[in-house]
Amino acid sequence: MIEIKSKFSLDRPQLLEVFVLFNLAFLSLDVFIAHSINAFHHWAEWIPFYFSIVTAILLTGSFLYYRSNVFRTGAGRLGSVVGWTSIFVGIYGMILHLDSQFFIKMTLQSLVYTAPFVAPLSFAGLGFLLLLNRQVDSESNDWGRWIVFFAWGGFVGNFLLSLADHAQNGFFYLQEWIAVVSSALAVGFLFTVIIISVNRFFLKLCFWIIGIQVIVGLLGFYFHLVSDFQGPASSFMDNLIYGAPIFAPLLFPNLAILAAIGLWDILDKTIEPIYEVS
Repeated sequence: MIEIKSKFSLDRPQLLEVFVLFNLAFLSLDVFIAHSINAFHHWAEWIPFYFSIVTAILLTGSFLYYRSNVFRTGAGRLGSVVGWTSIFVGIYGMILHLDSQFFIKMTLQSLVYTAPFVAPLSFAGLGFLLLLNRQVDSESNDWGRWIVFFAWGGFVGNFLLSLADHAQNGFFYLQEWIAVVSSALAVGFLFTVIIISVNRFFLKLCFWIIGIQVIVGLLGFYFHLVSDFQGPASSFMDNLIYGAPIFAPLLFPNLAILAAIGLWDILDKTIEPIYEVS
């Protein structure tokens, strides 16, 4: 239980719900900047922008109203509808991103220089989290492991995005490899938690690993911000739109928070065997 105020507290499922709400709201800004590169040339590019705004407002209102019983009321049904719709938006967006060049040329070069194909899957991931929170018993051992699984999937996507984005300039700066190595490290450790039962020591080690992701994300945010301030365009806004994606590195601490929720749940339910010395 996390105490926020004397009369306000969040358990882990509710904390996950808040995580999804904040991410949906933030995606509207991220999508707006990303699709401003071509001035929302295709009408479908407005779908994730308005979807994230509307759903964040609806889910926030229902969560605050039904907070004590959010998963077994109208808020729970609304969350399920938003979850399935978010999955559709994410998969449809991925297809459109790939269709921009990759399905035409079918080359590694077109995959690197096309729209980031895994980026829309953020919506799908958030949709699955909403469904998970309503269909998996939070008291079971599976709940935390599923959270770690989706965090792992996010880091896999982060690894691919870091590799593809930084390959566009041939990893000109040595620090561009940090994101690739860091996300690969998170992928390996979290995958271990998913496939086997680990002890409390390993779970605590995983917390240090995801702590590194927070540092890497903040460091990447700083590098991208400096790059945009020093960009070739006359205005910072143009550099922000056409330069280094300023919010991309923040996916590291964001996924670290998600992983922490799952690891916390697993750690809380892990009982070490007691050995008696005769």
